[in-house]
Amino acid sequence: MKNKTGIIGGFVFGMIGFLLMFKLIFLDNIPPSDELAPGIVMLVALFVGLLFAFIGYLIQNRFGKITESE
Repeated sequence: MKNKTGIIGGFVFGMIGFLLMFKLIFLDNIPPSDELAPGIVMLVALFVGLLFAFIGYLIQNRFGKITESE
């Protein structure tokens, strides 16, 4: 499970960060009469989470412990 920490942490950080920023920046400024498609917002949050998971994977591989194989 240790080798998945960067991926899971990046995914959670990316998804929660996007949803929080969406709420603070966009949702408070949109009047209630306008309709938003919640599926699109969640789909974008999923893609942002996947992007951050990839970044977390790269960071984990770059700074992780290097082991020599035989």
